[in-house]
Amino acid sequence: MASSSPSRQPTNHWVNGSPQRSVLDELYAEDRNSEARHRYLLEVAKQEHERVRKEAERVYLEQLKREELQRIEEERRKEQERIRLEEERIRHEEQLAAERARLNELKAKKIEIPPPLPEPEPPAAPAPSRTTPAAPAAKQNEPVQINGPATKPAPPIQSGGLFGSSGLKPAATAPSIGASLFPSQLTPAAQSQLPPPAPPASSVPASTAPKPNGIGPASESSRSAAAPEARTVPDRYIEIHKNLKLLRKSVMEQAKTNPALKSRLGDMRREIRKSVGQLTVASGVAGVNKVQQQKINSLLREALSNQVQSQLMEVSNFVLEPRNPVQGAVNNDAVLPSIFLYLINIFAKAAIAQFINEAGSRPETADPVGICVAATLSEPDFLWRGKSLIDMLLAKFRVVCPVLFGHRGSEKTEQGRARIGWWKDCGRWVSEQQHMDRMTGLGAGFAAISLRNFAHSKKTNPFPPREYWAAMARIVNTPAADISGTQCTVLKAMVEGYEQKFIEFYGTAALAALRTALIEFPARATQRSPAVDALQVVAQRLKRDTGLVLG
Repeated sequence: MASSSPSRQPTNHWVNGSPQRSVLDELYAEDRNSEARHRYLLEVAKQEHERVRKEAERVYLEQLKREELQRIEEERRKEQERIRLEEERIRHEEQLAAERARLNELKAKKIEIPPPLPEPEPPAAPAPSRTTPAAPAAKQNEPVQINGPATKPAPPIQSGGLFGSSGLKPAATAPSIGASLFPSQLTPAAQSQLPPPAPPASSVPASTAPKPNGIGPASESSRSAAAPEARTVPDRYIEIHKNLKLLRKSVMEQAKTNPALKSRLGDMRREIRKSVGQLTVASGVAGVNKVQQQKINSLLREALSNQVQSQLMEVSNFVLEPRNPVQGAVNNDAVLPSIFLYLINIFAKAAIAQFINEAGSRPETADPVGICVAATLSEPDFLWRGKSLIDMLLAKFRVVCPVLFGHRGSEKTEQGRARIGWWKDCGRWVSEQQHMDRMTGLGAGFAAISLRNFAHSKKTNPFPPREYWAAMARIVNTPAADISGTQCTVLKAMVEGYEQKFIEFYGTAALAALRTALIEFPARATQRSPAVDALQVVAQRLKRDTGLVLG
């Protein structure tokens, strides 16, 4: 028919699908549910699945390659770090080897230090004739012998006052100004053997300048004749200290052949050290250290009974001056058991160690040790010919704190440090802080022993307060150019915490002495230092806390 539309021809669009065929065309296509259409879609899905699988395999392989590269890079970095550390170690060892070699060269290098020039000898004068008392007869079992009489190594106080140029005039309770430093302890023979003062380093005339031992001159006319001979008198405290070393060696030798002594000696030594170390500050509680005190006394009495049969030894080797028998004394023989003398030495050594190790940082801990020392050495059973054996303790003080005995020196030189007791550890000087801590503890310990009140006790004070006064005088009489930080540190430790006891003993004279020590003495120092300033701080603290105005 001419006017009719041409008949629709069936077409297989799924066979020749167009890429531009829309989704709607796909949905509304007549053959959308045909088998051929389904096969076509399955084929397309299969091809897409294969493509995704291959793409996933490709990505997976690439990831494995990247991880392998990262692992190799990490191992390489770690290897480089190990190499760097090893190179750094080798470099440090090379530097250390070079420093050690340099140190060995410095240690091997020796510099000859010329000896100091000898002091000028005073003009010779005829010495008065006097007889030297004979030495005690030697004992067969005595390992140490001292020839000649022992003397008190302390010159008299200058006639201008105990504190030299300060112009102070102590009250009647203070030591006599023109007399000897220890008037009640020196015999006329011993006074004639006192060592003379060395010439002063300053330009002050010899008749008025303070002496190197810290004490001003006495009447030159009364001592000039004995000066040349007295110069050769050795330091008795140093001799006692050497004899104590020989005593220890002798007791150790005895222990090798005496089983009873060997089995008991170590226990007694440890018990004494432990008891001294357990002494605590009383803080107003009476009898807090009673057990330790009784333990020490018990051990010393056991040693004095000599149950272990130790050898007898001459006691005169360990005291400052010769002693004659005293009527009524418990121990009048010339000898005592060596184990007793050895334990007195151990007790003294433990007290000194406690002063250094504890009182250096806490000066108040020195007081119970001082009480124990004074109480123990004043026991009548432990006296020898009416006097205590405190000279054994003072010999140790003389070695570790010489400024208490008038010795002084520069803190910047080897010889000066040795003179003032600057300690060496493994052949090297200890630090300045350690040195000052030691001096603080020893100064406080000296005050704790010497400022004990025995007014209400039947015992005799083994170290009366006049020794404190004399030690202070030796320090404050130092010429201005020779004042050192060590002296100021010791003086501060002697005063701080003990000013009330000092005033109780000497009254107005103590106030004058404190003014000299805390105001005038540091003001004369030519070189300022923290130790010098600390003395003036003590004076300010006394004014603030107690209202005591010294100047």
